Amino acid sequence: MGVYRIRDTQNGRSYLGFSNDLQAIFNRHRTELKFGSHRNKELLAQWKSSGDSAFEFEVLDELEHDPESKTNPAEDLSVLADMWASRLEEAGEVVIRL
Repeated sequence: MGVYRIRDTQNGRSYLGFSNDLQAIFNRHRTELKFGSHRNKELLAQWKSSGDSAFEFEVLDELEHDPESKTNPAEDLSVLADMWASRLEEAGEVVIRL
């Protein structure tokens, strides 16, 4: 589980999200983009315009979660994603949360 981004190399925008299963979320995004059903219309429009080769899928941070723990990993992942969004924005990137 962790924080990821889909980076548009044409315009430099980063689409940031988090998931309990990084491989599954990457597959989901690629499939939705390929078939034109992605929920983020801006990302979908850029994908259609620039093509899949203009995008990089990247894991920014991973989080290990103890299955015995009673804490909700989504809360930790959300905080971690907020930290990454701030870091990327400070570096001058446009960040869109997924």
